[in-house]
Amino acid sequence: MAAKSITPDGVSTLLANPSPDSLSDLPDIVVQIVDLKPSGNRYMFSASDGKKKLRAILPSNMYSEVLSGNIQNLGLVRILDYTLNDIPNKSEKYLIVTKCEPVSPALEMEIKSEEPGILLKPKEEVGLKSEGDAGIVLKQKQEVVTKSAAQILNDQHRNSAPAARMAMTRRVRPLVSLNPYQGNWTIKVSVTNKGNMRTYKNARGEGCVFNVELTDEEGTQIQATMFNDAARKFYDRFVLGKVYYISKGTLKVANKQFKTVQNDYEMTLNENSEVEEVAGEASFVPETKFSFVQIDQLGPYVNKSELVDVIGVVKNVSSTMSIRRKSDNESIPKRDITIADETKKTVVVSLWNDLATNTGQDLLDIADQSPVVAIKSLRVGDFQGVSLSTISKSVILVNPDVPEAKKLRSWYESEGKDASMDSVGSGSSPTSNNGIRSVYTDRVPLAHITSDQSLGETKPAFFSVRGYISFIKPDQAMWYRACKTCNKKVTENIGSGYWCEGCQKSDEQCSLRYIMVAKVCDTSGEAFFSVFNQEAEKIVGCSADALDDLKSQEGEDNPYNLKLKQATWVPHLFRVSVTQNEYNNEKRQRITVRAVVPVDFAAESRMMLEEISKMRA
Repeated sequence: MAAKSITPDGVSTLLANPSPDSLSDLPDIVVQIVDLKPSGNRYMFSASDGKKKLRAILPSNMYSEVLSGNIQNLGLVRILDYTLNDIPNKSEKYLIVTKCEPVSPALEMEIKSEEPGILLKPKEEVGLKSEGDAGIVLKQKQEVVTKSAAQILNDQHRNSAPAARMAMTRRVRPLVSLNPYQGNWTIKVSVTNKGNMRTYKNARGEGCVFNVELTDEEGTQIQATMFNDAARKFYDRFVLGKVYYISKGTLKVANKQFKTVQNDYEMTLNENSEVEEVAGEASFVPETKFSFVQIDQLGPYVNKSELVDVIGVVKNVSSTMSIRRKSDNESIPKRDITIADETKKTVVVSLWNDLATNTGQDLLDIADQSPVVAIKSLRVGDFQGVSLSTISKSVILVNPDVPEAKKLRSWYESEGKDASMDSVGSGSSPTSNNGIRSVYTDRVPLAHITSDQSLGETKPAFFSVRGYISFIKPDQAMWYRACKTCNKKVTENIGSGYWCEGCQKSDEQCSLRYIMVAKVCDTSGEAFFSVFNQEAEKIVGCSADALDDLKSQEGEDNPYNLKLKQATWVPHLFRVSVTQNEYNNEKRQRITVRAVVPVDFAAESRMMLEEISKMRA
């Protein structure tokens, strides 16, 4: 049995050989793992040879080896591939172990030795021990066969796989080993997403930019960005799905605001970078991995740069509508789907472009079967409180073969189908911990809003208010005629029916949707609130169609006026946005109700007690 020990002066050997040109140049080095501890999705440790120690990192792709117990603290590992990097602002270096194999589980103690000759005996070698130096394992002398350089190269070429033949003259590094402090490197990656060429304008002038998402054979991803000359040089060269060798790029810490992949770094390629296509090789298509967020937990992601993955049962699918983009006045297709999950909350997901016309149509065709959809990379907005929207890199899987989908389907069939569900954005529960900006956050008196006319100048300001509806003007335009498909305003056709500009079609019927103004007051003052359909129905207590029926009834005690009167002097909790509108060359505040819920007096009491406790502290 081979002795379980470490390579003498292994750390010195690593330091003397910081960047081997090829895998065959790597020495056989066994070190002991000391002080193993997690750091994010990686593990840090010290590589020890008994005399010296070297700070080291096990990257995220080896995380499972530690969790499974294959790699242990005080255990031994054989270093098969590595990168040696400088520690910024220090003379020290640290080791990134990109490939290793366990040699021994945890030993009883840390190996410490000042004597040379501690060596692991390889399996295929026959040891010859000298009489005077027991413990020194000597390699048996091997017969040397003389070959020319051409013969050696021919043997390597014949015995290697096609991908390896192309990489024989270079050392390809895995993406996980790259960092900003490295020198020359070459990576072999597949283009798994390619963005459009975009133009920008800033203080330094105009320019163009585009980015790609790159994936290596291990499934690690990184985003690469190119500006101006580099963008024009590489835009046509990068083709979605093809494999490339890339070198002479730079790395920096990823900007979280624009990060689209799970990597701490992002890459920049300039006009001097090298991009070489690997012909005839299949793309590395990573398996779609999801990190699902439950619908009632979407609150903390509203208007943030972080993208989310969701899974839900499709409750409703709209027809395709055409939306005119403000930036270039171009019409783009859009379709809304409503999904629900076990939290008994629903959310609207807006599908754009091909996802609206292709996948959206497929969902419409099977909507009566309530399919399960898993959607990756969605942006969370605040439309109707909380809403989701696809982007260019979003992926939709219909009835995916994942455990979460099977669990969701089982729940829906057993109880979800008949359960009562609410929209996640229709005002959150005061006692929930889901992070949604509820009516119990940012509470201010009305005077705080009305006294500061600068609120909402640059971007909408959001507040919560407790107040009473003091007046609803009966003769105002309380509603508008809306398309039953997209809720946009319709116009009357000549003869009969209604025309929807959004859907580009006529319909014999339309619906009424609230768009009213109500005066709200509290102890500090009063203000006019703009209230739209969903919130107005909660305030008035009926739909706009029902209120219109009441308005048509005649009599002394008009039920229409009575209904509006019943809606006044009832306490409500409002979540509002404050913006600036211009009217007759004069800027005015516009306060819009985003959510409204009845007052929960128990929750109000608890909140007041918390405020008193803070004051006393």
